[in-house]
Amino acid sequence: MYLLLVFLPLIGSCCAGLFGRKLGPYGASCVTVTCLLITFFLSLFAFYEVSLLGCCVYIKFIPWINSELLNVDWGFLFDSLTVVMCCVVTFVSSIVHLYSTEYMAHDPHLPRFMSYLSLFTFFMLILVTADNFIQMFVGWEGVGLCSYLLINFWFTRIQANKAAIKAMVLNRIGDFGLVIGILIIFVEYKAVDYATVFAVTPILTNKVFSFLSFDFDLTSIICFFLFIGAVGKSAQLGLHTWLPDAMEGPTPVSALIHAATMVTAGVFLIARTSPLFEYTSSVLSLVTVVGACTAFFAATVGLLQNDLKRVIAYSTCSQLGYMVFACGLSNYSVGVFHLVNHAFFKALLFLGAGSIIHAVADEQDMRKMGGLKKLVPFTYSMMVIGSLALIGFPFLTGFYSKDVILEVAYGKYTLEGHFSYILGTMGAFLTAFYSTRLVYLTFLCRPNGYKPVICKAYDSSYQICISLFLLVVPSVLIGFYAKDMIIGFGSDFWGNAMFTTTENMNRIDSEFITHIFKILPVILSLLGATLSFLLYSFGSRLLVQLKLSVLGKKIYHFFNKKWFFDKVYNEQIGQFFFTISYTITYKVIDRGIIEIFGPMGLSSIITKKASYIAKMQTGYLYHYTFLILTGLTLILGLRQFWVFAGSLADFKIFILFFMLSFFLVNKKT
Repeated sequence: MYLLLVFLPLIGSCCAGLFGRKLGPYGASCVTVTCLLITFFLSLFAFYEVSLLGCCVYIKFIPWINSELLNVDWGFLFDSLTVVMCCVVTFVSSIVHLYSTEYMAHDPHLPRFMSYLSLFTFFMLILVTADNFIQMFVGWEGVGLCSYLLINFWFTRIQANKAAIKAMVLNRIGDFGLVIGILIIFVEYKAVDYATVFAVTPILTNKVFSFLSFDFDLTSIICFFLFIGAVGKSAQLGLHTWLPDAMEGPTPVSALIHAATMVTAGVFLIARTSPLFEYTSSVLSLVTVVGACTAFFAATVGLLQNDLKRVIAYSTCSQLGYMVFACGLSNYSVGVFHLVNHAFFKALLFLGAGSIIHAVADEQDMRKMGGLKKLVPFTYSMMVIGSLALIGFPFLTGFYSKDVILEVAYGKYTLEGHFSYILGTMGAFLTAFYSTRLVYLTFLCRPNGYKPVICKAYDSSYQICISLFLLVVPSVLIGFYAKDMIIGFGSDFWGNAMFTTTENMNRIDSEFITHIFKILPVILSLLGATLSFLLYSFGSRLLVQLKLSVLGKKIYHFFNKKWFFDKVYNEQIGQFFFTISYTITYKVIDRGIIEIFGPMGLSSIITKKASYIAKMQTGYLYHYTFLILTGLTLILGLRQFWVFAGSLADFKIFILFFMLSFFLVNKKT
């Protein structure tokens, strides 16, 4: 059953991809949706057996790598963390598959699209069920590959090409850090499976590791590089710019990437490696600060975006910041609980946005919508519920995890804890403001679009409506019914899946913080929603005056341009590397060293020098004697220089001198 759970999406992907021409769009849709639904029901059985009955399952499938000390198996670990992730991934993916059968029905390449979606799900299941870092990295890279394929699905669009390349490049930066972390683990632990690494970690807490000629604490350097991988995949501040651009793909892709698969991989990695992070307080502080800054930054940017899907994308980035800083505060269970809750209402928002876009002839600019409340009433109700869950409205799903995150942040009673509480609370206010703005501009204000488009707006077909309804149920209920089981006091739900040291257990302290700090996030959320509605309903002139003021223009420009991250990356960092690549890599190495010492270069040099040597065949003995003495002198001089350089710095100076000579020659030319 457990192996079938993992490999059924792969079977569906292969059937739709390899035999899509024979099956046709309808057949490919039926195969992939059926495989995903079966996978979801198997995940429910696994959840019952593993989490509720407490029977963890470990499967050693087949050996993979067996080379000296490196022994890697294809193994699958099913503990509470794994089965929770499996249920979320398979449920949201099943809904997205069902939704796509109607949303993409007009596309002639539907079988290929369904194949990519199923492959995406398969790699995510590989990632969460792996029992070692190498197999986890296979799933990690697999979801990156599938994100490239899906974002670039409409490959004739230039913007889709750019967005897919951007996502791939920025994720490679994070993946490079993750690879270094895994390599350090293997070098020091002589193992890469979770069980061995987590068991040995307490013994190696005081060990020093030399990296780039500097000495670091072993656990800290490993966790730092693992966190770099999480920053890239979960779009934290610095490597976040790929996430909004991923909106160039079809809407079901946005829902799958943002809700349940790719972006949650970084949070899952931090929670899975909690036995490592718990022994390095400095990296946990870094995780907290980066997560809190991401939550606030993304909320400010989402405030003034006009693209419907980009607003929801920045809200994803903000919510990921909440999950990450919850993990940084050693409350991994709370972070994962918010991950689960967020998956449902964020999928609801994205799929609802897709329904709106279909209704208004593929228009995504909210300024060209309005007045859709009576035209698409079902989609309107779904979007309102999703937005209320996002802002943490009382008794909806988001309320039960988001507020707990802010409570434990304040209850930590540390500098970074209070810092994250302040930024998280401000982010909650901004989230409520732009969520209400989205609903108002799309549904409640006067129609601003083209009359033929607005008049023809309609609610979507049965598949899309059923998908939205299936998502709205957990968006309303799952938080209330799961909170005591997942994050309740005395609950042994997680077992050994996540580890927290006794020093970092502050969930009890958070229950006794001052009451005002408990309800402040809810108050600010309700205030933000109310203020947004009143301003856009009755204070439009005031908003225009604020926007046109000197300070207002600067603030609007700064937030609308996403804090100029893209500008700095493109004009400073990107252009710098382009210049270096041309002047050094191309002109010096390719056109310089390789052409001189390559086959053609050597042959031409030898031919020319041989012609010169031939001219020296004069037939006089004293000429030959002079050449012999000169050659011996040069050879002995080079040998002495080589010995001298080697005695200084292991031939490094000689190699640098050799490379510098070519650079100087190139600069002169």
